[in-house]
Amino acid sequence: MKDVFTENETFAGADYRTATLPKGEYEGCSFTDCQFSGADLSGYLFRDCSFENCDLSNCKLVKTTLSNVQFNGCKLLGLQFNNCNDFLLSFRFTNCQLNFSSFYQLKVHGTHFINCNLQEVDFVSAELKDASFDGCRLNGAVFENTLLENADLRTAVHYMIDPEINRIRHAKFSMDGLPGLLFKYHIEIE
Repeated sequence: MKDVFTENETFAGADYRTATLPKGEYEGCSFTDCQFSGADLSGYLFRDCSFENCDLSNCKLVKTTLSNVQFNGCKLLGLQFNNCNDFLLSFRFTNCQLNFSSFYQLKVHGTHFINCNLQEVDFVSAELKDASFDGCRLNGAVFENTLLENADLRTAVHYMIDPEINRIRHAKFSMDGLPGLLFKYHIEIE
């Protein structure tokens, strides 16, 4: 079976847990209120696409291409973005649930996370230079050997980032975020 090429189409309210989205390339497409939970999207290509209020939790993303993809109001629990094709990998997340997902060793400079829940997300050895975490909750997110140069975490909350094992030169933090940078010293900040 030959892979399909689909351009500028809108998909709304579809349930791809039971009916598989045809494998192929999707360019300029929008997916709204679609259910992908647990689907195997390995090898698919999404370029300049948007996902609005979709559930992609626990999808398989082996060699999936996500190039300039926007996720708005989506549930993206447990996704292994580190399995994606890293060529031209770029995305933006707004009002999304990304708990338990992984960006391990990914180079995703300039990624915007806006009002997202990033609980227990793996950012180990990721390159997030110029990233923005505007209004994000980072409870239990793991930052280790992470490049956060010029990243903006001024409105992010509940993070714990050790400056000694992460590169944070010129990153932006608020005064309220100091406990998240000094946690390992067991000091009280009032």
